[in-house]
Amino acid sequence: MTSEEVKLNVEKALAEIRPFLESDGGNISLISIEDDRLVKVQLEGACVGCSVNQMTLKSGVEMTIKKYVPQIEQVINIER
Repeated sequence: MTSEEVKLNVEKALAEIRPFLESDGGNISLISIEDDRLVKVQLEGACVGCSVNQMTLKSGVEMTIKKYVPQIEQVINIER
């Protein structure tokens, strides 16, 4: 998978997740993809400071991204 394909597939994964986050008043933005293995995102809105945002990041966001791009090893949240 090329770097461009990785980015497109990560964006597709985020598009799948976004409606769930928006329904709770939050959102997510892609910050960067490093070495086609590490994805940096930023949780926004109600997701910032939410007590379950780490669980959302690991079980929701990371799992969905890995479904689209199995080579991704980790997803981390970059706080403002």
